[in-house]
Amino acid sequence: MKIKIKLSIILLVIIVLSAIFAPLVSTYNPLEIQKGKQFLPPSMIHYFGTDEFGRDVFSRTLYAGRISLLAGLVAVIISALVGVPLGLISGYYGKIIDTLIMRTMDSLLAFPALLLALCIVAVLGPSSLNAMIAVSIVSIPNFARISRASILTQKEKDYVEAAVSIGASDKRIIFFTILPNCIGPILVQITIAVAFAILVEAALSFLGLGTQPPDASWGAMLFSGRGYLRVAWWYAFFPGLFITLMILTLNIISEEIRDKLDPTTVT
Repeated sequence: MKIKIKLSIILLVIIVLSAIFAPLVSTYNPLEIQKGKQFLPPSMIHYFGTDEFGRDVFSRTLYAGRISLLAGLVAVIISALVGVPLGLISGYYGKIIDTLIMRTMDSLLAFPALLLALCIVAVLGPSSLNAMIAVSIVSIPNFARISRASILTQKEKDYVEAAVSIGASDKRIIFFTILPNCIGPILVQITIAVAFAILVEAALSFLGLGTQPPDASWGAMLFSGRGYLRVAWWYAFFPGLFITLMILTLNIISEEIRDKLDPTTVT
C-alpha cells in the first residue's frame, strides 16, 4: 500500500475517532464562555487557542467534527438508499420508466449542487438537519446515474439470462443478482459523496443556513473566524485545516478503491 494511502487512512481514523470521542479528548466544554480569555493564542493550555468569547477552539473543532461527519454520513446513506434503487430500476426496465426517472435526475443536475442546496434550505429553514436533507437531495442523481450505468453493462450478461430462465423475480434479479456486481462504482461514489456532503454542509453553515449558534460546526467556525484573521489567525485556520484534511483523505481513499476494483485503470 502506498505511503499516501496509509497516511490518508491514519489521518481519517484520527479525525473520526477524535470527533466520536470528543467528550474524552476535549479539555473544555465547547460552549463554556471564559471571561478574560478572549483570543488567546495556541498553547499547552488551549491547543488551538480561544475565540472571541474565550471558548476553547480545540474543543469546539472536535465537537464540530461530529456534526460535519454526521451530516456527511446521513446525507450519503439517504441519497444512496434512494438513488441506487432508482438507477437500478431505470436501467433494468428501460423505456418509459427509464425516461421518467432519468429526466427527473437530469432536472436536478441542471442546477449547480450548492445553489440547489441553498434553495432547499431556504425553503425548509436553517438547521443542521435541513442541511443534511438538502445535501441528500442534491446527491441522489449521482447515485442514480452511476447505478444505472452499472446495471446497463450487467443486465445482458449470461448470469442474468440464467436467472431469468429459472423464473427469478425482477426484484431478486435486480437487488440480489445484479447489484452485488455493481457495488464497485457505488462504493467509490459513496466515498466521494461523503467528502462532497461534508464540504456542502460546511458551505451552508458558513452562510448561516446550516448548524446554528451556539453549536459548533467547521463551516460556522470559519465564518466567525474570518473577521478576526489579523488578530486571531488560529480561529479560522484549524477548522479550515480539518475540512481540507477530510476532503483530501477521502479523495485519495476513493481513488485507491477505484484502482483496486478496476485493475485496468492506469495509475
